[in-house]
Amino acid sequence: MNQTRSRENPGPSLKPLGVLVTLLMVALLVGIGGWLVMRGGSRGGSGSTVTDPIASARGASGREIRGGSESGANPGGESGGARGVAPDLDLVPPEPAPALPPPGTYAPRDGVVDIELSSYAGYAGLIAANGGLEPSESSFFAKRHNFKVRIRLSEEEGWSRLQTGELGASATTADVLAVFGRQFGAVAPVQIAYSRGADAIVVASDVRRINDLKGRTLVTVQHTEAEFFIRFLAQESGTAVNSLDSIESPPRPEAINLVFAADGEAAGAAFAADLAAGAGRLAGAVSWEPTPSDVARSSGGKARILATNRNLLIIADVLVVNRGFAESNPGMVAGLVEGVLEGNRMMREEFEAHLPIVAGAMGWDASKARAEMAKVHFSNLPENEAFFSGAIDMAGSFGGIYQSSVLAYGPGVIPSPVGPERFMDTSHLAAARAGGRFSGQKISIGPIRTEGRSQLESDPLLSRDIRFFFDPNSSNLDLGVASNIEDLAGIRRLLQVSPGSFVLLRGHVDDARVGDFRKQGGESLVRKKALEAMELSTRRAAEIRRLLVEMHGVDPGRIETVGRGWEEPAGRESDQNRRVEVQWHTLE
Repeated sequence: MNQTRSRENPGPSLKPLGVLVTLLMVALLVGIGGWLVMRGGSRGGSGSTVTDPIASARGASGREIRGGSESGANPGGESGGARGVAPDLDLVPPEPAPALPPPGTYAPRDGVVDIELSSYAGYAGLIAANGGLEPSESSFFAKRHNFKVRIRLSEEEGWSRLQTGELGASATTADVLAVFGRQFGAVAPVQIAYSRGADAIVVASDVRRINDLKGRTLVTVQHTEAEFFIRFLAQESGTAVNSLDSIESPPRPEAINLVFAADGEAAGAAFAADLAAGAGRLAGAVSWEPTPSDVARSSGGKARILATNRNLLIIADVLVVNRGFAESNPGMVAGLVEGVLEGNRMMREEFEAHLPIVAGAMGWDASKARAEMAKVHFSNLPENEAFFSGAIDMAGSFGGIYQSSVLAYGPGVIPSPVGPERFMDTSHLAAARAGGRFSGQKISIGPIRTEGRSQLESDPLLSRDIRFFFDPNSSNLDLGVASNIEDLAGIRRLLQVSPGSFVLLRGHVDDARVGDFRKQGGESLVRKKALEAMELSTRRAAEIRRLLVEMHGVDPGRIETVGRGWEEPAGRESDQNRRVEVQWHTLE
């Protein structure tokens, strides 16, 4: 089932040749536009809207092609040069969270359970356990649990079929469950995999961290893990997110602004076209690979990869089972859960033996199959137990990702959120533990490192100013203040979801009395007080480090500290400057 979240685009991927063709076409349009301007012509300020008869990948609404405008603010334009003629971009308007029909109960026919999946490598374990896509007497499910499984690969929206009982099960990411909320009649009994590099953000080359996107506009695919990815990072940087009705809508200067494309490839193509034209309306695109890397590679240095989820484990796929079916057939659901765990074991321990079956089912050659599955972490039993209990380290938990989704989307998208426990059913994991089949497994999630130190390591992915409340003129943190406890936990969560990452804590103090010091004792007193301020800010950063280690068990090697005194004021208000800035550095 697609849910518009397949990492494998239904059409051809945006290869470098395709991007080159797009750039050449845009260049031709720019040349024609310039000729028209020289002849006295001009483009309309609001652009035209033409309805495309091809339905969008997100449902029944048609894809819209929205014209560009040469007027308006240009927060994302290239510095030091004139803007080019804005090309038409293939975008779609934002939509509310999909409404689902009333729930129905799935009933297996002839002992066969129907499962619909997208063509994503993370689902390889299910295919391996089934011996392919079709029901088989030799499958793990038939041999051990006396039922068969039929897997259908589809890039079409299939939520309604699971909801009404046409399907027994499908898969999605944990963040999506928060968006659908109580209307969704499904349970999530097992985690399938973490995405490790399948999603990425490609941006204009002047963007160095998430904070630089404030006031600018990105294109992504609505209600997918790509949208959640950027919303999560914006939330952690303390930056609001604003959805624009169209590319002509003025961006909010204090927010990261989003426009939407029908699919991941269209998002990348829109950014590539805008970049080639020098229009500066888009600062980047959030999509799934290979589109972001193709755009960056073909941009001639104008674009770069800002972040991937290779070492940021917040995109977690789970099996979702029709609730009525789960309640009526607990034995079959137990078999599906054990089948996922066994299939994942097969992919982790016997990869080459099962590669031909998975590659054939996906329509990939062996080389592509290896490349796609290198972007996946197949979850075993102890990792599942920790994922659902919240004890997982080096990755996001079910509850943590779910609640992050609620916060990241906000009441505008999720007006009446329900708790993650509504979807959790860990009874089948407990049964698998009692069965002893996976008793030798251990949690084994760690950072994926590349040779050398990349730019993503030297630059922080994001930074955030936190107003910790210390005792006056002291480095003693007031643990009676609730926000202090919450902010410490927030820093720990950053490190939890990203193996190998570290934080740099930069202490700052208020500079409001510098003028008074100068009047009282001249520059010598100012220098003396500046040194004292540097020492105090250093001690305060060190205190936050100590509390993270002692209260939250954070590895001290993942926390660096520095005191900046009053040298870097964030604003004129004293409260803005009594802060600890958290810079989050991730591995790539």
